[in-house]
Amino acid sequence: MRTLASCTATIALAAISTVVQAQEERQQIILREAPVVFLEETARQVERIRALDQAGPMLNAVIAYDDEGGGVFASVLETPLQGRSVMVKDNIEVIYWPTTAGSLALANNSTGRNAPLIDRLEAAGGRVLGKTNLSEWANFRGDNSSSGWSAIGGQTKNPHATDRSPCGSSSGSGVAVAAGFSWAAIGTETDGSITCPASVNGIVGFKPTVGMVSRTHIVPISSSQDTAGPMTQNVHDAALLLGAIAGTDADDPATALADAYVTDFTQGLAEASLYGVRIGVVANATGGNLKLERVFNQALDDLRAAGAILVEIEFEPDPQMWEDEYTVLKYEFREGIADYLASSPADLPARDLLGLIRFNQEHAEEELRWFYQEVFMASEVTTDAQAYRAARANSFRLAGPEGIDRLLAEHDVALLIAPTEGAAWPIDLVLGDHFASGIGIGSLAAIAGYPHLTVPMGDIEGLPVGLSFIAGKWQDHAVLKAGSAYERARSVSLPEPQFTPWQQSRE
Repeated sequence: MRTLASCTATIALAAISTVVQAQEERQQIILREAPVVFLEETARQVERIRALDQAGPMLNAVIAYDDEGGGVFASVLETPLQGRSVMVKDNIEVIYWPTTAGSLALANNSTGRNAPLIDRLEAAGGRVLGKTNLSEWANFRGDNSSSGWSAIGGQTKNPHATDRSPCGSSSGSGVAVAAGFSWAAIGTETDGSITCPASVNGIVGFKPTVGMVSRTHIVPISSSQDTAGPMTQNVHDAALLLGAIAGTDADDPATALADAYVTDFTQGLAEASLYGVRIGVVANATGGNLKLERVFNQALDDLRAAGAILVEIEFEPDPQMWEDEYTVLKYEFREGIADYLASSPADLPARDLLGLIRFNQEHAEEELRWFYQEVFMASEVTTDAQAYRAARANSFRLAGPEGIDRLLAEHDVALLIAPTEGAAWPIDLVLGDHFASGIGIGSLAAIAGYPHLTVPMGDIEGLPVGLSFIAGKWQDHAVLKAGSAYERARSVSLPEPQFTPWQQSRE
């Protein structure tokens, strides 16, 4: 086993030693029936990690991985995933490595346990190949952060343009799939953290209905909005991976109904048709970006050619929705992170948010060089339970019942579409991210907890952009079928990663 950490390799290696014995014992029992094709493919993926993540452009997408490519997984014969390799965002517990959330405070967070979604993955024949870098604390620590930067893993780079952002916070997972480091990856999202990195890295990302996938043993932000989800090269693979990890978990009340909605999500994808399907087009969600509008209009032409009935919609969310969402996230993070830290059996330097704030101050040179911890500090003082409950009720109402649900009903459409995000912006550790305003409607799905799929729809000067498909609660399968149908109808060629700076790739 090998771990990668830009500034903490020694600490992380020491932490890993506590779980290596358990891993080796499991390896003696398993890995006997893996299809040769997937073993060979994983070996090639490991070579790509060595060539492109450890050397060459040094994408910094991978924090830890099985450098022998053998993997650790249950017997795969007759299982859905049959030994396919999966990278896992490093805020999700996997028994073989520490779970760091990118922070030095969790460098020794070897818990000796799997998140339930990892147990499901391995039971389905999936192989955890490694852990991916992320925006530290899932981009919920400070203002002016750079997506894809963590103190553990450094700055992740977009493989399509290595001087451009991979977006966050599931940046490493998006890059790992785009760069061919694994068959698929698992990311997590609170608001945009699966869909944005999927869009700018030119892959498929699916944020399922909140409650479809267990959040147990995942470093939290929000009990209302957090979910894990698949990041893949195509919609079929996202559906296949979702079916492997979804299901009810007694320790996560949000998943109480999941088993009633879990199905073979790949069923019907190949035959799915858009003919006669009414689709709501949120036409003003391009942020006025003319280059993005041209790509979006081509996607609309492809949908029309496939027989879809497009209904133009103008919609501007109430700005109060985002203000209330921020109140919710701060309150739930303060409580949730304390519960998580208290539950870890590892020897940690902090057991609550105040302890993390103090840790960062004590390690300011490594942790606070590029941006501070304003979000942590604001969360620490967000303690008014009544104000929190009011904010959650209002943000959910504006995003769900009076947002997505109302638009679907009033316009008699099955789903909503919009661009997911603009093209990747230059990485800027000094000033932070440069998100373009007014693009997409992903926050509606995030706050309401509804499914959101992004599928590549083309590029702007070699920089990928995605098309979002959004529908109501538990409509995950319907969204996946629509995305698969669009994927087959798409007429444009998609860009390949160049593994060079953007200007160089355009010469």
